[in-house]
Formats: sequence, C-alpha cells, structure tokens
Amino acid sequence: MSSRPPESAPPVAPSTRPGLRLLRRLAARWRRLSPSRQDRLATLAPLLSVMLFLAAIITAFWYLRNEEIERELESVKRDAELVQQQIRLRLIENQEQLVRMAREVVTRAVDRDELLAQAERIERERPEIVSLTWLGVHRQVIARHVSPDLVAAMPRLGMPGGDPGDPVSAELRQRVTLETFRDSRELRLPVYSPPFRHANRLLVFQVQVPLIDHGNFAGTLVAEYSVEALLRHFVPPEVSQRHVISMLDGDDQVMASTAGAAALERGRHKDTLLTWSVPFAPVHHGVTLRGEGFRTSAGLIGNTLFWMVLALSALTLWMLLGTWRHMRRRLQIQGALVQETNFRRAMENSMLTGMRAMDLDGRITYVNPAFCAMTGFSEADLIGRMPPYPHWPPERMEENHRLLQQELAGRSPAGGIEVKVQRRDGTRFDARMYVSPLIDSRGQQTGWMTSMTNITEAKRIRDQLTASHERFTTVLEGLDAAVSVMSAQTGELLFANRTYRLWFGGEARWHAQLAGRPPSGDDEQGDAVDAMAGVPTAELDEAGADAREVHVEAMQKWFDVRARYLQWTDGRLAQMLIATDVTARRQMEEETARQIERAQETSRLVTMGEMASSVAHELNQPLAAITNYCNGMLSRLRAGNLREEDLAMALEKTSKQAQRAGQIIHRIRQFVKRSEPQRQPARAAEIVEDALELATIELKRRNVAIQSYVAQRLPVLQVDPILIEQVLLNLLKNAAEAIDNAQMPPKRRTIELRVVPRHTAELGGVIEFSVTDAGPGIREEVIGRLYEAFFSTKSDGMGIGLSLCRSIIESHQGRMKAENLYNGDSICGCRFSFMLPVAAAGDSTSKTPEVH
Repeated sequence: MSSRPPESAPPVAPSTRPGLRLLRRLAARWRRLSPSRQDRLATLAPLLSVMLFLAAIITAFWYLRNEEIERELESVKRDAELVQQQIRLRLIENQEQLVRMAREVVTRAVDRDELLAQAERIERERPEIVSLTWLGVHRQVIARHVSPDLVAAMPRLGMPGGDPGDPVSAELRQRVTLETFRDSRELRLPVYSPPFRHANRLLVFQVQVPLIDHGNFAGTLVAEYSVEALLRHFVPPEVSQRHVISMLDGDDQVMASTAGAAALERGRHKDTLLTWSVPFAPVHHGVTLRGEGFRTSAGLIGNTLFWMVLALSALTLWMLLGTWRHMRRRLQIQGALVQETNFRRAMENSMLTGMRAMDLDGRITYVNPAFCAMTGFSEADLIGRMPPYPHWPPERMEENHRLLQQELAGRSPAGGIEVKVQRRDGTRFDARMYVSPLIDSRGQQTGWMTSMTNITEAKRIRDQLTASHERFTTVLEGLDAAVSVMSAQTGELLFANRTYRLWFGGEARWHAQLAGRPPSGDDEQGDAVDAMAGVPTAELDEAGADAREVHVEAMQKWFDVRARYLQWTDGRLAQMLIATDVTARRQMEEETARQIERAQETSRLVTMGEMASSVAHELNQPLAAITNYCNGMLSRLRAGNLREEDLAMALEKTSKQAQRAGQIIHRIRQFVKRSEPQRQPARAAEIVEDALELATIELKRRNVAIQSYVAQRLPVLQVDPILIEQVLLNLLKNAAEAIDNAQMPPKRRTIELRVVPRHTAELGGVIEFSVTDAGPGIREEVIGRLYEAFFSTKSDGMGIGLSLCRSIIESHQGRMKAENLYNGDSICGCRFSFMLPVAAAGDSTSKTPEVH
C-alpha cells in the first residue's frame, strides 16, 4: 500500500511532517559528531538492532506464557468454586435432614431403635457421614451409629459409645465435642466443629444440631463427616482430572486432597504451580478449599525454534561485541597515543630545561620553547642549522667545535659540560649541557638529544657560599674557644679549629672526653654497630645545646663545654662541641667562696661575741647551782648529818647541771667551728630546734618571748644545716634587738617563727621560714638597701649579716625578702622570710653549693 496521499488531496506542508523534521535533526546531529564517535555509533547500530530483535522474540514468548497462566488460573478458580458450591449444598441438605430428625426426637415421634435405623439408612445413602450420635442434656451418649469406615480407621474402639484407644486423639475429640456442644447449647443453632483426627487416622469434623423441647435445651444430634469422603464423592471426575482439589486447615496444612501426597509434594516444588483458595462454608474455622493447577505448556520456552533464534541472536551479539571491543580498543589506543603525545608536548613546552635534538651529522632537528627562550632564537632560526650555531660566542668557536665533535663521538662526560651561550641580543650566560643518544623503535641510533640548563644563578650562589664558608672558617679559626665536630656514628673528627688543634692536637678522643662519652677505637670502627640507629635525627637537631663544665686532669684546666647535635653537609648526624677555657673564672670563684666562708665564720664569731654576756649568764646558772650543791654537801658532811640518799640526790642534780653547761659549750663550739659548706639531708624541725637553743639565751636576756610553729610531714631538705641555722639565728637576733632597742611594751615583745609549705609560680613547691616581730618595722628607704654589703642601721654594726644570709639562701636556689606589717596606715611589725625549693631540696645528687 502506497504511503503517498491521493492526487486529489492537497500537498502537505513541511511543518506538518514531524517524522521528516526528526530525521533532518538526526542527520544534522550526526554530521556534527566527530569521526571517532560516528565510527563508534556505526559499530553499535547492528548490536542495538540484534538486541531489539531478541527483546521482541522474548517479549512475544513472555506474552503467550502469561496468557496461558491467566487461562489456567481462571480454570482453577472456576473448578474450586464449583466444588465448594457442591459440598456446601450437600452439607446444607444433610443439616436440614438432621434438623427434621432432631424435631422427631424431641416430639417422641421416634425412639432410640428407630433413630439408629434411620442413621444406618442415612449412612448408606450419604457415605460422607461416618457416625451419628444422640447426646443428652448432660452430654451422655443415648444412641450412636458408626459407619464401617470409621470402625476400620479405629481398630480399638471400645463400647459403641466409647472413644478411640489413642489418649491424644480421645482428648482432642472430647475437647472439640465439648466446645461444639456448648456453642450449640448457647446459640440454639447447628454448629460445625473444626476438623480433628480419630486415632491419628481418619480426619473428620462434627455438626451438632440442638434438641429444643418446649424452649428447653435437651441435647444434640451429632453427625461426623469424613473430610476425605467429601472430596472423593463430591469432586466431579472432570475436575479431578484437570486440577488437584485440597482441603486445608487454619494453619494451611493439607488435610485431604484428590491427588496422592507424593504427586502433590512434587507439584509444590515446581515453579509452574497455580493455586486458588475459597472458604469452606459452612464449616469455617479457617478451613479452605484450594484448587491447584499446573501449566501444561511449561516447555514452551524449550521450543526448538525459540532456542535456535536465541542461539543465532547470541552468536550475532557475541560477534558484534567482539567487533565493538576491537573498535573500542583501537579508539583507546588512539586516544592514549594522542594523550601521550599531548602530554609529552606539554611537558617539553612547560619545562625550564632547554631540549635540542641533532642527527648524526650535527644538524638541529628539534628545539623546545625553553631552549628558544634561553637563547632568544626562534625554531625557524635553529631547526636545520649546521655548525657553527648562532648561539655560539665568536671567541669560543674552536672550543665549541671540539666539544661538538666529542658529543657526536659519544664521549661526553656523564656529569655534563659547562659552556658559555650567547643570546640573540648579545648577552651571555653559563649553561650545563647533558647529552644522551636518540634510539628509535628498531633500536637504531638516529641522533643525539641535548638538555641545557641555565646555571648562572646557581654558579653565583655557589661562589657566594664558597666565600661565606671561607669567612665562617676564618671566624672559627680566630676564636679563643675550641670548636670541633665529630660524627655520631663513626666517631670520626669532621672539623677542628685552630684552638682545638693547639690544645688537643687534632685527636678525636678529646672531643669524646669533653662530650662525656668514650671514643670508638680505630680498629673497631669498621665492625662497630651504629649506636645512633633509630634515633630521631630531627628531634636531636632541634634540641638545645647541653652546657657543662669539665675538668681535664692532664692539662689542669677547667672547660665550659657546650655540645649539640646537627646534620653534617653529607647528611650524617654529627655532634658539634665548643670548649671555652674557664680555669681563671673557676679559680676566682673558688677564692670568692673561700672569702665568703671566712666572712661567714667571722659573722658567727661576731654573733657569739654579741651574745657573750647572755651566754655567760646562761652558763653562770648551772655553775652556781653546782657550787651550792657542793657547799651544802660539805657543810652537812662536816656536821655529820649527811645521809647516803641525800648525797646521791645532790650528786645527781650536780651531774645534770654539769651536763647542761657542757651542752651549751658544745652547741656554741659547733656553731662557730670552721667547716666547708656541705649539703646533707636535714629536717626543718631539727634546724629550728638547734637555732632556738642558741637564740633563747639572747631572747631571755632581752626579755623577748618567742612562739614557733613547724608544719607536720615536711619533706627532708638537702641543705647545709649550719648555714640555714646561721640565717635563722641572725634573723631572730635582729628581731630581738629591734624590739629591745625600741623599748616596746610587754604585749609587743614577742617573735613568731613559722615553717610551712608553700607553692609559688617561680619556684614551684617550697618550704617557707618566716620570722615575724611586733617591733617598730623598717623605714621604706632602708628596705631597698638591707642586703648591701657593709650597710647597717646599727651604730656598731658591720653590715655583713643580712648580705651573708641572702647569699646563703640564694646558694640553695631560694629567695629571701623583708616586709613591714601594717595596721591601717601604721606599722605594727616586720617579717623576714626565706623559701627553699622542695625540688632542689630533695635532689641528693646536686653539687655542693657555692656562696656568691
């Protein structure tokens, strides 16, 4: 049939032809595509057509298969509803007959024998009923007829009204019968029971018709139906031939079926099973009738034509896929080649190194933009040129010719050649050129590739570094300190200045001795294991210098040594050491310490001289007591009335007074005895007790009271106890003198001594000793000069007491201060305090302090 319009029809405008417009758009879009994309789409077109054909075949088969399933399902639905209708009509008909029999029983129209005769006739006419029972009002069995089928299913029936021998079945039957009986009595209507088994063999269900006598419940007529018999007698043969009809309980378990159990089980495992379920009325209780059908044309997909079409389509698809993969691989290789070419061109154009290619005769065949930018010549000026090249300086023509011949002969050094290059504008720069052969894909050399780098700036920096190194070496050589660098791995001395060589002769063992580690033996360095392996080099480089003072016995000199780790020029870890001769300073410090020690001793002697009268008064008391005891004993001895007990008592008291005098003399001798400053473990309570023992003499003489408090569980101090005791005694004596000279009233003639722990931001944990008096205080202009040497507010003072006290405390890394106490605007006393740090106090390994 022609697609052109009739001749009588008017011509169609182009705008009314959407198909043509679509084709034109597709054609225009096709022309705009790149050739590679056109090739790719042309390759995919056959593949898409085969896939569309295969999809059409599969869709047709799928449609036919779904049509067949729908028809079969409709047939199953129709047969299941037909069987359900027939069984329902049969049950209703039986129920009506049972209602008539119940009416006759209630009206006494029939007795028990006539009822059994009717039951036997009903059993013959209606094979689905397997038993008929008359139950009284108390559910007692009045009459019962059982069919031979039920007797065969229950071989161990007892009396005619008994239950099966299986206890489980009997209990189930009794429970179902009781529940159905109660429902019938309450509803006064026929009631169907759920299905149950007799002795686990025959599956039945009951219908109980109530007996109503003048409105009163008189019992029930119970008919039991065989589920299997219902399906066997009321499923039409043509239905059972087409489909399987099954009866299911409330748990969807098959109770009976028109097919064998094995056949039904095999059918359930097939994917072609079709089912339709309808309620089993009037029984209900979840009982359903299910029709099951199987597709008769399940092998339609196994059709030979289908598989041939499928195989041909798969073969065509496989061939097209192979062609498509081949084209895609070609396109990928082509794209990779283009990408690699572009990448190499971009890399050559963007790199700062100049690239020049020559053939075997020396003709320039390629230059990159960097080479042109370096020389100022364009590609047209350079490509195809033979020597001499335009970038050669005129005065170096002969040298450049020689280098070119060496380059063409393949004898260029691996480290490159340093040359002078002339730009187009006449300026020149230093360059380094590296030469490598050009090899083609067949392994044959076609020329030489030369790379050129501008080293003018690098050469300038190198010259500056060389000059800087020379200046630095000159400075190190002129130092009065010994500077040396030793490898941390091998123990090799890498650098030593003039002073080090003058003092130690350039031997590495002196560096190791000053650094505090033994040097490695020369014969063992080759086999020695790197002791610094695994050490974080960066952290060692960032660590600060380690300062220490070392005494060299062989030279009888003291050196201030500062060492730190650094990274040597070749990347190795090295140790730099600077040793400065501090022998003169050490001797001066030792002399100063001796002078201060003599001043401390003099201060103690002066203190005892000032306390001489008090000490004499303190000693006079025990001596006077000894004299009195002796004179009294002599008088009583001459009088002849001295008893032995009185003599022993007097001698004991005399001994105590003598011991007291001896303790006073021993304590004074220990205080003024000359000794070297020495730190040792000491307790604050013992230092305070010894200081108070000496200070009490002076305090009593000046009529000044003292109160002391020492905190519990203070840490053990690492101090010189005599020096700290001297500081306390000096502060207590000064406080007593200030109170006595100011003639303070009795209420203010007191001194408080406290020793407590503290924590400061500067020293951390400290122990604070404070002496507080209620005297007149100190003038503000005097507080700033208290610790100056030879400054004193006393007319007869030497001015060295508080200066020595401060030096002693600072030699123990402590701090000392003085302050006035105020009551409003008036001064009410003064407090001197000093603090000893706990950390320094507890460090038993610290050196002996030097007093400055």
